[in-house]
Amino acid sequence: MTTKPNWRGMTRRQLIARSFAAGTTLIVGAGFVAAPNAAWAYEAAALKPETLATLIRMARDIYPHDHIGDAFYVTAVKGYDTAETAAEIEAGIAALNAAAQGAGHASYLDAAWEDDRVALLRGMEKSAFFQKIRGGLVTGLYNQKELWPLFGYEGESFSQGGYIDRGFDDIDWL
Repeated sequence: MTTKPNWRGMTRRQLIARSFAAGTTLIVGAGFVAAPNAAWAYEAAALKPETLATLIRMARDIYPHDHIGDAFYVTAVKGYDTAETAAEIEAGIAALNAAAQGAGHASYLDAAWEDDRVALLRGMEKSAFFQKIRGGLVTGLYNQKELWPLFGYEGESFSQGGYIDRGFDDIDWL
């Protein structure tokens, strides 16, 4: 297990520079989560920043797409950062972190290997918390129009006459 650096008393610039140098994928600060190697940051509204960072990592582990940046996953989990859902989400993340500690990790975020994190998620996949997150991510992630071209999806076709005349019967792969 690695020890975490002391981030207190640093300026934002120092925090980002040190995190980038340490190879950290997400920076958790006082009330925000950011990525040192990308142009995004998100200020937490109702959730703890650590909880939000865990949700982002959890989202990436549930629906892994290496060619998609974390900013899209942040957009997908923003809906959980509300006063109405905060208690439930905090409790679910606490349970996930407890499972991670039982497996020898300080927290879910500290489990460095994706296989370890996926094993933790499989252990709780029948829970209401996991099902809520997984179900919400389907629409939260894949309804982002900016992502559609990355998956080869052209969008809805009703306004263009449907799929019948737009390649529905193309079968050149056979």
